[in-house]
Amino acid sequence: MSSYGLWLSAAGMKVNDHRQTILTNNMANAHTTGFKHDLAVVMERKVASQEAAGGARFAQPVLDGMSGGVHVRSSHHVFAQGPIEGTGRPLDAAIAGDGFFTVSNGTDTRYTRDGRFTVNTSGEVVMAAGSGKWKVLDDAGAPVVVDEAAGAPSVSSDGTIRQNGAPIATLGMVTTDNLQSLRKSGENLFEATGDMTPIAPRLETESLEGSSFDVMQGLASMIQTTRAFQLNATMVRIQDELSGQAISRVGRLS
Repeated sequence: MSSYGLWLSAAGMKVNDHRQTILTNNMANAHTTGFKHDLAVVMERKVASQEAAGGARFAQPVLDGMSGGVHVRSSHHVFAQGPIEGTGRPLDAAIAGDGFFTVSNGTDTRYTRDGRFTVNTSGEVVMAAGSGKWKVLDDAGAPVVVDEAAGAPSVSSDGTIRQNGAPIATLGMVTTDNLQSLRKSGENLFEATGDMTPIAPRLETESLEGSSFDVMQGLASMIQTTRAFQLNATMVRIQDELSGQAISRVGRLS
């Protein structure tokens, strides 16, 4: 029984270590434009006699009435709207509601909520993040290119990019019915594993969307997770000591 309890406590340590890793990443991106934080997902594990085919041979009346512990599942992305704050920069754009900007590095297509755009030396509109390698695509899937000699570009609330009041392109925006099919691929980008549907842009101009992560709530969760980890570590130590005492006493009796 003590060995079983030790494994349950060890599983609890692993789960809380996983939670802490996710919380730490969320905290590190608390001020990242358009960042969508993650939630750790755990699931109760079945006891050995129920977990696999043929497991009935492991049946034990006492243990079968207990939990099999917990194990980690894929994390859950939270796509709640982040706070929108004005910047005064004409190429900054915050998405109001659902959707993602479409960007490409020439080989791969990715999706982002990060609306910090700038113009590179070739006149292409690119993400300010990622060293400028991600080109912003229009609604036809082509890179947006401006003529810097024609005046400073700006973004309208309907996604139209203008120079001197004249429209030159419309930002390409998409969404999906299954947001959890999106996978984070680094640099504040998402990779699609399912179909993406074009949508009409709805933007807050000269503004950026902040992170969806609540720092104060995150701090409270980190404290709770640390305490839970320490409690499980204590239980592992106690059960290890009990096992050692049992072995020692059995050895003396024999």
